[in-house]
Amino acid sequence: MKTDPKKSERFRKSTTAIHAGGLERSIYGEMSVPIFQSSTFAFPSAEDGAARFSGEKPGYIYSRLDNPTVNALEENVATLEGGFGAVATATGMAAVSSVYLSFLGRGDHVVAASCIYGASRVILESELSRYGVEATFVDSSDLVNIEKAMRQETRMVFVETPMNPSIRLTDLAGAAAIAKKYGSDLVVDNTFASPYLQRPIEFGADIVIHSLTKFINGHADVIGGMVVARDQEHYDRVKKVAALFGNTMDPHQAWLILRGSRTLALRVERGQENAMKLARFLESHPKVSWVSYPGLLSHPQHELAKRQMDGFGCMISFGVEKGLEGGLTLMNNVRLIALAVSLGGVESLIEHPASMTHACIAAEKRREAGILDELVRLSVGCEDFEDLRDDLDQALNRIGEYKIKITPLEAEMEAFEEPGC
Repeated sequence: MKTDPKKSERFRKSTTAIHAGGLERSIYGEMSVPIFQSSTFAFPSAEDGAARFSGEKPGYIYSRLDNPTVNALEENVATLEGGFGAVATATGMAAVSSVYLSFLGRGDHVVAASCIYGASRVILESELSRYGVEATFVDSSDLVNIEKAMRQETRMVFVETPMNPSIRLTDLAGAAAIAKKYGSDLVVDNTFASPYLQRPIEFGADIVIHSLTKFINGHADVIGGMVVARDQEHYDRVKKVAALFGNTMDPHQAWLILRGSRTLALRVERGQENAMKLARFLESHPKVSWVSYPGLLSHPQHELAKRQMDGFGCMISFGVEKGLEGGLTLMNNVRLIALAVSLGGVESLIEHPASMTHACIAAEKRREAGILDELVRLSVGCEDFEDLRDDLDQALNRIGEYKIKITPLEAEMEAFEEPGC
């Protein structure tokens, strides 16, 4: 849905998260956006129906095309991101695939960050390649790599920042300048930061993608995706493709995510406060070999994070003593932190990307992207810091107590069936 300028007065971001996307109240004065659980909408006349289908007159037709509850969520996220409009999708990967399908065709080339969500990369490598789309994967934390990979036929630069799961950063303004120089679109997956901490359109991005499942929803109870467009041209294209391919969102799903968005500021502020303290704790722990968190002075892109982010986020990656064996020991011994994939919820989650979220990427390519076998990804939630610290400490201290039999990841991955990553 396009953002309504009359409804999109520029409030501060915490206020915007709470109020953007509210529909006009009915005679009942409801404070919560209603769930319009209707597949279709009646027309007052045949002429009115024809006018809606032709685009001459606004109005609802069918929920795959538009729905008031879904539109409220779209306006909320588009306003938070500072975009022209947004298109809500059934899942985060529906958002990614809608963007690929909207702007890529036979003979086109993509420059993508090597360290992105596993399924986002697999679609480019294994699926779109069947239709004549080529992709080059680079370490986008160095802009020189992006520039070197650009071609005349490059139509898209696709990055995540912070990256999943290395927590490296991409200079958004620099990447946008390179994309513009070659006539390409810059697409940014902003899931790890959320619009509360980072708004890529302000730095020149053309498209912003979210897995709404994560921070914007924040309660690990619903999935969804969003595509936010800088301008009408990009919005209209994504809107058309998402509706044609059936990638759009259900109204009840939208209502739950909109409810989650109202507390985005509270959850992210608490989570990143915990993350900063935990990152410092981990950096000093004898069983931890390295920590990647933008808030640490040791992070090589700490200054870039200060320039383009409003905070350092809730995601930490770190390596442990004894590599994969140490990581397995850690994850098998946490008591409070849940061993689960996904991120951005009120509860803290820990996982092993090389064998879980990024297992569908070949081992050599994982290593090139900085996704080491020893890397553990931690999504920091809103619990008390002391409880999280104590849980990590007792689990880390179990490393080396006993030997774990490990099947080499490479052998496991040979039989891997490439699920949704």
